[in-house]
Amino acid sequence: MDSLITAAARALAAGDPLGALKRVALRDDAPALALRGIAMAQLGDLARAKALLRGAARGVGPKEAVAQARCVVAEAEIALVSRDLGWPAEVLDAARVTLEAHGDRVNAAHARALELRRLLLIGRLDEVEHALAALDSTTFPPASRAACELVVAGVAIRRLRTQAARAALSRAECAAREAGIPALTAEVESASLVLTTPAARLIAGGEERPLLLEDVEALMASGALVVDACRHVVRDAGMVITLATRPVLFALARALGEAWPADVPRSTLLARAFRAKHADESHRARLRVEVGRLRVELRALAEVSATKRGFTLAPRRAREVVVLAPPVDEQHATVLAFLADGEAWSSSALAIALGASPRTVQRSLDSLAAAGKAQSFGRGPARRWMTPPVPGFPTTLLLPGLLPSD
Repeated sequence: MDSLITAAARALAAGDPLGALKRVALRDDAPALALRGIAMAQLGDLARAKALLRGAARGVGPKEAVAQARCVVAEAEIALVSRDLGWPAEVLDAARVTLEAHGDRVNAAHARALELRRLLLIGRLDEVEHALAALDSTTFPPASRAACELVVAGVAIRRLRTQAARAALSRAECAAREAGIPALTAEVESASLVLTTPAARLIAGGEERPLLLEDVEALMASGALVVDACRHVVRDAGMVITLATRPVLFALARALGEAWPADVPRSTLLARAFRAKHADESHRARLRVEVGRLRVELRALAEVSATKRGFTLAPRRAREVVVLAPPVDEQHATVLAFLADGEAWSSSALAIALGASPRTVQRSLDSLAAAGKAQSFGRGPARRWMTPPVPGFPTTLLLPGLLPSD
């Protein structure tokens, strides 16, 4: 490998795309095209990056398996950053196997980190934990080690294990500093903000207050009966009852939980569950039916009792009832939560990540756009959605560069 290619690859590994382009910008051979593609990806021009990488893949010979695999890894990361979750994961896995077989430890480790990040993004936590258990990331290069520790932290955060998350983020920070890549250090710092910013609101006794993630973890272990409006479940320390597919029942449960230990007037329940401004006998009959269904669903955790003016919730084991709500009540909060990562999402990728139908996601995006909470660019399959830009950390792309094999 000539000295300019080696120097450009090392510049990319250090997070210096402009330095890499100075060395290979005028070259059209396959290694130079690949490095130019990675540089353009790091600079944010993902469309140009894809075209360059595909040109590099076409330019290498069929016997150059390692070069082909490196192009696949680079293209896979571009797909991840551009939230193309339909990109074939099995192609990346095959590339990783090829790299491992040929001793390219740097890019094989990076491919493994990409696989884990994609699984985490689409919520397949069990698969991520299984893969991490069989992985010794201490042997990885610093950049890939930091990426893997970010995945460990992501799983811990989603599992409400804040102590494990802090430890993983601390290891990620050390690895990022060792790698010397500013964008990677910024990503670790951004991920750490999750632990120091309000993650939810606690509503109890007619009052509400913000909770950090560690406060949410403590609440879940407190023995209280929690009406969880973040996940649409009702839980205590020993049992979880999901109402995610029963929005009317959950609306009733939340109203009863917010008022506990007082009762809730029937008119309030009608307004919360059915949005009925003027209730008639049909509304009241439906309320009785839905309360009966809620009573059956919650029978192991609480009793739903009728009072003179409405209904009340009485926990069977717990000493208190509280409501855990998102930091901001928003009809399309789950879509906004994904858009808040600062990346550009397609509606199809959001549907994959949310486990929802594309049409449902598109309706949410249209509503958010009408309210000025989301914006789109591009047309057709290239259309992407983001939240309106605000000052913050730059978009990160952790490509280590197509380093020469030692």
